[in-house]
Amino acid sequence: ICPACQGAFVKIRGPVCFKCGKHLQDQTKEYCNDCQKTHHLFERGLALYEYNSVSRAMYGYKFSGRAEYGQYFGRQLAIHFAGYLKKWQIQAIVPVPLHKKKLKVRGYNQAYLLAKSLSDYTGIPIYDKLIIRQRNTKPMKELDPKSRQINLKNAFIMGRYDVKLQRVVIVDDIYTTGATIDAMSKVLKDAGADRIYFLTLSIGRGL
Repeated sequence: ICPACQGAFVKIRGPVCFKCGKHLQDQTKEYCNDCQKTHHLFERGLALYEYNSVSRAMYGYKFSGRAEYGQYFGRQLAIHFAGYLKKWQIQAIVPVPLHKKKLKVRGYNQAYLLAKSLSDYTGIPIYDKLIIRQRNTKPMKELDPKSRQINLKNAFIMGRYDVKLQRVVIVDDIYTTGATIDAMSKVLKDAGADRIYFLTLSIGRGL
């Protein structure tokens, strides 16, 4: 990544929501409006960049075949959040899975590449077959918050039951409402996991 592009990526800095990690404009608040109203199943999450600052790079990463971006961005996640992973005592990194039809079209899972790079740099094992996406859901960007929850109902199932993990971090490229993280958190908790966290490459601003 050239210095000009690196400088264009705006990192999330405090104050942030104690739950989802969105930047808060009101420094007196502890939680964003969404997290005040929504009961999330995860413990906490953090994001690296403001979405608008990396949207062009993200589009190339997801839809224009720039799979090589995953290694760089995963390394950045490791550099900035390795301390949190240690504090959270994370045992496993789990990328948000793609449905097999979407994976065939895209050629790779962008969340997996981020998670694999993060795993390589931190030494925390990656479990990319732990959860399977059994339904080919609609693109989340087209849906409102309630429709997102309906869209993800029964979308994920456990792919492996022989692994007992208590502390897991889910990795994805973007956080919006948390519907995907919550859906995966439910599956993991139903299988016996105790605490679920997440890391994402980008996130919008909170209110």
